[in-house]
Amino acid sequence: MITHGKNIKIFTGNSYPQLAADIADILGISVGDSKVSKFSNGEISVDINETVRGTDLFVVQTLCEPVNDSFMELLIMLDAFKRASAGRITAVIPHYAYARQDRKAKARQPITAKLIANLIHAAGADRVLTVDLHAPQIQGFFDIPVDHLEGVPILAKYFKELNLGEEEVVAVSPDIGGVKRTRKFAERLHAPIAIVDKRRPRPNVSEVMNVIGDIVGKKVILVDDIIDTAGSIVNAADALIAMGAKEVYACCTHGVLSGPAIERIENSSIKEVVVLNSIPVGEDKKCDKIKVLSVAPLFAEAIKRIYEDVSVSKIFSDAEN
Repeated sequence: MITHGKNIKIFTGNSYPQLAADIADILGISVGDSKVSKFSNGEISVDINETVRGTDLFVVQTLCEPVNDSFMELLIMLDAFKRASAGRITAVIPHYAYARQDRKAKARQPITAKLIANLIHAAGADRVLTVDLHAPQIQGFFDIPVDHLEGVPILAKYFKELNLGEEEVVAVSPDIGGVKRTRKFAERLHAPIAIVDKRRPRPNVSEVMNVIGDIVGKKVILVDDIIDTAGSIVNAADALIAMGAKEVYACCTHGVLSGPAIERIENSSIKEVVVLNSIPVGEDKKCDKIKVLSVAPLFAEAIKRIYEDVSVSKIFSDAEN
């Protein structure tokens, strides 16, 4: 239960109200009274049905499918709260959409992740709370504070309790870019790491070229930030089995699971895929191989620390002890 001199309020759009309710429940408060609807022409309408003047306000809105509707809801809510004289507005964005468009990979491409950051700030956010940005440097796209949480402690704790056998486990990064994340995961399990060397000839398509590290006879855990169409993770798993791995597990923070993802996972050599619920995993995306863990306790703790003006980064140092 939160007790503080300032008033705290949590509001949510339509993208994931259950997560907002779970976070609020942990904090011992109720989700604020608001309604986000659409006019007949598709324009978004926001009604805030209680005073927010001077409050420490948190808007929980993950940017999931339909991504653009979710994003417009967030912007309009931020504007509404700013104009209603909220004291401090924190945009709580468990999944930050467009994060994979963080640079110009070729001529005449936009840097959409930067555009999204500009719009969130312009709409009225005073700070942002998110987890596992696809590219950590996106924090620098903002001119306001960004609290960047990590999903690795939750995922590592689950696999630690699974007792796969410390001597047999190898944490595997599905690409060079994920090595730092995989190393943090491996340290918590006291396991070695391996790296999949792949090339990506076009979006959502990858080809495994080689595996750096010893995975023969090992139980390997692929560690990623996003599983979208699951093509990369399934190709990596099949390659690891072909190269002598005993079992393959996979885990990620953001289970986008779009297109053929579920079918690919069900037909793959992966034993279990563990995802965090930064994005809602609907009934159509559930299968026996997918395990969903909650990020609500992590976000609730971070919100509590922001509200009380104490260190957020201490969450991770405490988790290591």
